[in-house]
Amino acid sequence: MSKNRKSIALLTALQFVVCASALAENEQASAPEGEAMVKQAVALIKSAGPEKAYKVFTEHPGGAFKDRDLYVFVYDFDGNCLAQGANPKMVGKNLLIIKDVDGNPFIKGMIDMVKSKGKGWYGPYKFNNIKTSTYDPKKSYCEQGAPNTIVCVGIHP
Repeated sequence: MSKNRKSIALLTALQFVVCASALAENEQASAPEGEAMVKQAVALIKSAGPEKAYKVFTEHPGGAFKDRDLYVFVYDFDGNCLAQGANPKMVGKNLLIIKDVDGNPFIKGMIDMVKSKGKGWYGPYKFNNIKTSTYDPKKSYCEQGAPNTIVCVGIHP
């Protein structure tokens, strides 16, 4: 093979790798992946205790609880943010009455859903997509974690 053909073959292979990487970065997570992350988060809360688990969810952005557009967030039944994998500045704030751009009080909705059903999907509501920085429809899978708390992971379907 000539030097030119080898260079073209190498360049083509590199372009394929770059394109494949870009697609993987833009890939959004699925509903089953969101549910699985919540179940892992609830298991960590039970095994390590809430305080340690909440630190892991909030302070370890490259860890097991942050994958593409998935991250764990935890609220108590009063609407206080206990952990937030995408924005640690939210921890400690009461967001019970926060509304999306359409006026939907989504945190309250998630809490009410978990109180009545124990677990399930809440949505759609509009929320900032961390991959695109636009407000897109989102839904969140939530389960009860420690007593009187919800543990959730959202996806952009």
